[in-house]
Amino acid sequence: MRFGIDISQHQLEWKQIVERFQLAEEAGFEGGWVFDHFKPLYDDPKGPCLEGWTLLAGLAALTRTIRLGTLVTGITYRHPSVLATEAVTVDQISNGRLELGLGAAWNQPEHEELGIQFPPIRERAERLEEGIEVMRLLMTRDRATFKGRHYQLDDATYRPRPVQKPHPPIWIGAEGEQLMLPIVGRQADAWHAYGSPTSLARKSKLIDEHAQRAGRDPKAILRSSSLSLSRSWDEVRKHAERLAGAGLGYLVVSWPSEGRRHLEHFVTKLMPDLRAL
Repeated sequence: MRFGIDISQHQLEWKQIVERFQLAEEAGFEGGWVFDHFKPLYDDPKGPCLEGWTLLAGLAALTRTIRLGTLVTGITYRHPSVLATEAVTVDQISNGRLELGLGAAWNQPEHEELGIQFPPIRERAERLEEGIEVMRLLMTRDRATFKGRHYQLDDATYRPRPVQKPHPPIWIGAEGEQLMLPIVGRQADAWHAYGSPTSLARKSKLIDEHAQRAGRDPKAILRSSSLSLSRSWDEVRKHAERLAGAGLGYLVVSWPSEGRRHLEHFVTKLMPDLRAL
């Protein structure tokens, strides 16, 4: 089992975020994740919430080994051509440590408040798949042309290329079985979702089927979920074991509300054994 940590920047100032990421790096977490929203999702709605992609660039310059990503970026927030250039920039600054997390977006009130278009779910799913194709082209080819329903490229070239070849791993956050899981099967290098081990195992099998239909090896798609530490240590261990049994190979640990010492206990007492799952 591989482990990342969610340092969602709700209510945190820059200095606190850096401290958490550097602690996670020293503790041996493989990845550090931020979210991609423009205001906190809990507590004081007027509290600080630094923007996700510029935040990743700053963190990339102040870390050395931990991988970095958004969990996840809604495709509606930025044109995929612009997002591709941001992703390449972070990959360059980090020397190839970016995980490119994408999703169809969900927070309608945030969109409406900021004047960002929030299409129906079917269109958002279409935009996600087209957006991934646009980004992949810009990160790998010169003079790329793409004629989609929602996005187009016309003889487009962007340089430099990402450090990671052919491009940073593409994570898709998705749970919907009709629209979203088929996209995971066709496009994702990694899948992240929430739910019970039973539900995740069932959805994972659906992804296998969609990947096979697309001519892909299902084993090439990493499966990931989140792990709360705000429960008894025995419950944490058992839940991680059940998730591993459901076929998941990566768990994103939520920063515990109990604080740093609680996290350090997990790192020293549980994480070494759980890595063997």
